[in-house]
Amino acid sequence: MHYYKDIIFEKPLPEEIRRLDLLPADLHFHTRHSDSATRVRDALKLAARRRVGLAITDHNQVGGVADAERQGIRIPLIPGIEVSANDGPHILLYFYSASDLLDFYRRHVEKNRRNGPFTAIRLDTPEILDRREGYACIAAEAHPCGYAFLNRGVERCVAGACIGEEIFSRLDALEVICGGMARSHNLKAAGLAVAHGLGRTGGTDGHLLHELGGVVTCAEADTVEEFLDAVRARKTVIIGRERPLVEKAVMGTAVLPHHLPYTVPILQARWEQSLPRIRKFVQGRLNR
Repeated sequence: MHYYKDIIFEKPLPEEIRRLDLLPADLHFHTRHSDSATRVRDALKLAARRRVGLAITDHNQVGGVADAERQGIRIPLIPGIEVSANDGPHILLYFYSASDLLDFYRRHVEKNRRNGPFTAIRLDTPEILDRREGYACIAAEAHPCGYAFLNRGVERCVAGACIGEEIFSRLDALEVICGGMARSHNLKAAGLAVAHGLGRTGGTDGHLLHELGGVVTCAEADTVEEFLDAVRARKTVIIGRERPLVEKAVMGTAVLPHHLPYTVPILQARWEQSLPRIRKFVQGRLNR
């Protein structure tokens, strides 16, 4: 098992991190504008108390970021979105300005959404990365080794030949500690980041308020701009731990009611995402 000096599997202590002149930020958190019951104002107030920055990364949605901008609670707020690609991966995009994020959303995400707001949009990963060109933003892959049997990680998609391996060269970073993943998946993600020379990010993938700040990305930075520059330059330290199985079950139970009304479009998207693998399996059997 490999360990990395800039990836630390321990509970973050923001006061200690600040004493090292590092800015800690949870780069993967959801609000009630997505599939969470957490109010934006509550998330901002807790982040302020815990002295951590925050990226609100709702699924295919930017209402939470717009809400946060209006609240006036002074924390390092990184404008973000988690875009669910049609071919499986979830792309975390972090923008240097909220106005750029809103423009990107209106021009490229909103018009390609399906009926289910949290399901994959009608753009594949390469198309999403094409559309982000021209914007000042960072592209990171969330939970790159996937969720269970779902085709939600770039590594799983590359292994299944759904996406070519060259996709790694188009990313700026990989999420190497995701609070919802197993330790083995996060260590594998860390190895991928090293192998492909990519930056490292970390976040809770939190949907419940108390999860906020359980995984943080740390950088020598005083501003959001400097923080994102550090991610791009591969000068971050990731600190955090995965949620215990019981807490994962609690979060899953809390999230489920948000998805149930959209069962049909979710299943349709899953079917479309699975077709390339099904075709490959059938073709392999026929070739035998």
